[in-house]
Amino acid sequence: MVKLNLVLAKVIEFNSRCVAERLDGITLELGVRALAFELDGWLASLPPHMTDTPENFHAFSELGLGRMFAAVHLGYYHYGQLLNYQFLGADAADPSTPFHQHAEQCKEHAARLCELVYRSFATPGSDVKYSAVSHILVISSTVQIHTLLFSGDENQIRLAKSRLERNFEILLQLRTYWSSVDSAMNRLQAFHQTCLKSRETSFVLDRWLLRFLVEFAAHMESEPRDSDTDYEALLSLSRE
Repeated sequence: MVKLNLVLAKVIEFNSRCVAERLDGITLELGVRALAFELDGWLASLPPHMTDTPENFHAFSELGLGRMFAAVHLGYYHYGQLLNYQFLGADAADPSTPFHQHAEQCKEHAARLCELVYRSFATPGSDVKYSAVSHILVISSTVQIHTLLFSGDENQIRLAKSRLERNFEILLQLRTYWSSVDSAMNRLQAFHQTCLKSRETSFVLDRWLLRFLVEFAAHMESEPRDSDTDYEALLSLSRE
């Protein structure tokens, strides 16, 4: 069985390469496919009773293992949204791009991540009140913001608004346990500010966004994103 934490390291390394080397075309596509294959391989290797279904979650919760079950699958969904996140930028610039499928994969992983968190918090004794959950919820919240900004589907917009509201409520709950949640919420606010300045450039993978995705970096709201000298170049690349 592929170890999920090893896949995470590869995803972070790959995203860093994308920024440093400005990967595009077939090189970018093959890199994403290889990592997606590893993620899919992990999922396919799970026995039926360990797949993410409400029934399996309930069974593990009855054994006092609901948090562990949720944490494992949250890892899978988070790594999937990280791997495909950069394609939200290309999708925003041109929805007809061949990378549109990867953008949809990012949205699907983010949606499933949110639903599992909600299920966890709705189940006594199985709520994932870990500090890291605030980070992955902030990332998935920005995916919902993408839907609000660019989707023309009213049902998708309604779901995205609902998820944003519920995510915020959970972040407030987590803040009572972890002071680090303040930093996560500040990062979300900083990202929102970039959307207000230019929604088309907000999802372009640059150094600032890379830090936002993979680091628990504090005070990003005080670090202007447009200070990244490669910002405009990467925007142009995303539109090719």
